[in-house]
Amino acid sequence: MKITIDRFEEEFAIVELENGEIIEIPKVILPIEAKEGDVVSITVEKTETEERKKRIQNKFDRLFCSE
Repeated sequence: MKITIDRFEEEFAIVELENGEIIEIPKVILPIEAKEGDVVSITVEKTETEERKKRIQNKFDRLFCSE
């Protein structure tokens, strides 16, 4: 998904979604260099998500499933 930054208002960024909808999001979640007019991509990092799930499961197993 791509969003376009329309403007900043205090702690929020007013952005336009691909479908034309305008929403506000906390500006702290945007890259620090983002400015009005920039297009920002939002993606799901599936490989990293799976790696993190495995690490968390391993920690859980070591804590609660040790014999």
